[in-house]
Amino acid sequence: MLLTYRALVLFDIDGTLVRRAGPHHREALVHAVRRVTGLETTTDDIPVHGMLDPDIVAIMMHRAGASRSRIGDAMPEIVRAAERHYQRVCPALHDKHCPGVAPLLERLTRRNILLGLVTGNLTRIGWRKLERAGLRDYFRFGAFGEMAKTRAGLAKIAIREARAHGWITRGTPVSLVGDAPADILAARRNHIRAISVATGLTTTDELLAERPDILLPDLRLLRLKMVEG
Repeated sequence: MLLTYRALVLFDIDGTLVRRAGPHHREALVHAVRRVTGLETTTDDIPVHGMLDPDIVAIMMHRAGASRSRIGDAMPEIVRAAERHYQRVCPALHDKHCPGVAPLLERLTRRNILLGLVTGNLTRIGWRKLERAGLRDYFRFGAFGEMAKTRAGLAKIAIREARAHGWITRGTPVSLVGDAPADILAARRNHIRAISVATGLTTTDELLAERPDILLPDLRLLRLKMVEG
């Protein structure tokens, strides 16, 4: 029997579900570039908040002198190397939840609301992060950093997948929850609800300037009616 959900809520990961997860993610990107290309790179001075991992890698390599063609040719193997490295080094993250995350995900699940991911993390990095945070089982699917050129493109992929599986219909309410201006823009471009939380690096004033539909200090204040209506 095909299950159709009451609503779809898409979540960013870093700064929205977990925070202060340590340097391991950035270190995985640096390690992967070194292993595949021999280049010494850094994420220092790159505004990684809200960015997709492949874009971060491209900037790292460009600053180290790599050409656009070299970056493109190396990227698939860099992605795989970064994912492999992160699988090995990711620490336990059960104490790194943003406020209210686990109780909210439990409430949404009990309410028959479909949960998915829209994140700049590479696929295996994102899933590993949630596994180590004890949150993996709440999420049925996701769209990850290497799957599209923009976060809006990722949101489009996630919505399309949910519809293709019959999990939601054209009239099902869809929301995107995130902590960065990029999340608001992605929601707006897909004509879905933008719910912002001030638990990441972006200030409340910066989020307000992008005019999200809902702005919350943290996920403890998210109510079911905000995603079902």
